[in-house]
Amino acid sequence: MSKQKGVSAEEKRKRMLQIFYEKKEFFQLKELEKIAPKEKGITEQSVKDVVQSLVDDGLVDTDKIGTSVYFWAFPSKAKHTKTKQLENMTEKLNDVNKKLKMSQENVKAAKIGREPTQEREEVLKKVNQLKAEEEALLKEIKAYETWEKMKKETEV
Repeated sequence: MSKQKGVSAEEKRKRMLQIFYEKKEFFQLKELEKIAPKEKGITEQSVKDVVQSLVDDGLVDTDKIGTSVYFWAFPSKAKHTKTKQLENMTEKLNDVNKKLKMSQENVKAAKIGREPTQEREEVLKKVNQLKAEEEALLKEIKAYETWEKMKKETEV
């Protein structure tokens, strides 16, 4: 006996969209719960969740007419949605490229005047030397502070 693996959520979404695109009709949830298991192998229990995820992503339209809720999707809308997403992503890419170019120009501008020269090397050495001296003095101050604390404790 071979066990069938479950269908992934993404595969269910694709199959459900195929139903809408092939039929080019509107459906109620009950109709989809009958059609999907027979034609596309989507379990009846997961049809509602799959349709809702498609509605949330804007791939399937829905409308409540009276007491009934209808669902529909057409291939032209999918194409329009994908085109819109492509335009948005292209716009974001252009913005990121502009920011990258500006950042690179800022880096170049910041490097001007920082070329390695003898004077710059001497100043950097002096800065490092002073930092090391500061560190040593801070350690010495801490030692005096602990000595003062010990002195006060012994006086009491």
